[in-house]
Amino acid sequence: MSLLILNHAEVEQLLPMDECINVMEEAFNALARDEFHQPLRTITKPPDVKGVLALMPTFRAGEAPLFGLKAICVFPGNAEIGKDAHQGGVILFDGANGEPLAIVNASAITAIRTAAVSGLATRLLAREDAGDLAIIGAGVQARTHLAAISCVRKLNRIRVAARRFDNAQRFAEEMQNQSPCPIEPVESNEAAARGADIIVTATTTREPVVNREWISPGTHLNAIGTYSFNAREVDTATMKAATLFVDRRESALNEAGDYLIAAKEGAIGPEHIRAELSEVVAGDRPGRTSPDEITIFKSLGLAMEDLAAAAYCFRKARQENRGTWVEF
Repeated sequence: MSLLILNHAEVEQLLPMDECINVMEEAFNALARDEFHQPLRTITKPPDVKGVLALMPTFRAGEAPLFGLKAICVFPGNAEIGKDAHQGGVILFDGANGEPLAIVNASAITAIRTAAVSGLATRLLAREDAGDLAIIGAGVQARTHLAAISCVRKLNRIRVAARRFDNAQRFAEEMQNQSPCPIEPVESNEAAARGADIIVTATTTREPVVNREWISPGTHLNAIGTYSFNAREVDTATMKAATLFVDRRESALNEAGDYLIAAKEGAIGPEHIRAELSEVVAGDRPGRTSPDEITIFKSLGLAMEDLAAAAYCFRKARQENRGTWVEF
């Protein structure tokens, strides 16, 4: 059998952000139609190891069924050595006979599809006139989120904060030519968040990086950095004050520290989740209901997003004769 290998650069070329946002919209519509089988991820964390291995399986039914598995190591400290925190591959399998079809670079898929889903959520949930963006974090996801939010809203101000101010400065310098307006590095998370219409938290923190008193009425937040039950980016007061949207209820109730810690403190419960993103995409549940409403999209990342993005790259690569075919 022949297997297609797509490297990091090829994925970036095959999956422009505006196209990926549309791919994610179609995928979440399919999720609303129950076309995906989407179990929880499995995480392996050996003692005294600075990273984890996550296995994220999924299946999509239909005329061309597909299995997908993302096997990815997450090493939060990789930024310090100039590497992406996410390292791994997305494997596509023919859903009719199990034959492996492709191995796709997971660092690129994760960077692009995560931001594309936030872009989709922002398109659906942020105010139409939202143009002031705050990004907390200056790593890979901060960069792709700048591209994604720029696709769905006309931005007129961008501020970025990071754990170290020089990282925020470097982000501004390196991303300015890809930005629709000047990027202002600031020295604190508060300086970034106050007055913002859209806030992206893309950090590896375990403690909140935004506080309720910094958040203006009508703000939309994309909280994407944490994925475990004991880490959060958003404080309890903000979680309680905001309307909460999630990529998947089951995932949020089991894996989202932003929700679970606030719930453990008695501030919110499962009923606080207004909708899954797929329900808003499909028109089954409402999104924002007033200009002053604070909305949060808590993103944990789903394997169906990886499958949808990888399958799109696979089809496009075959059409354009891209990638490397190997006998397997």
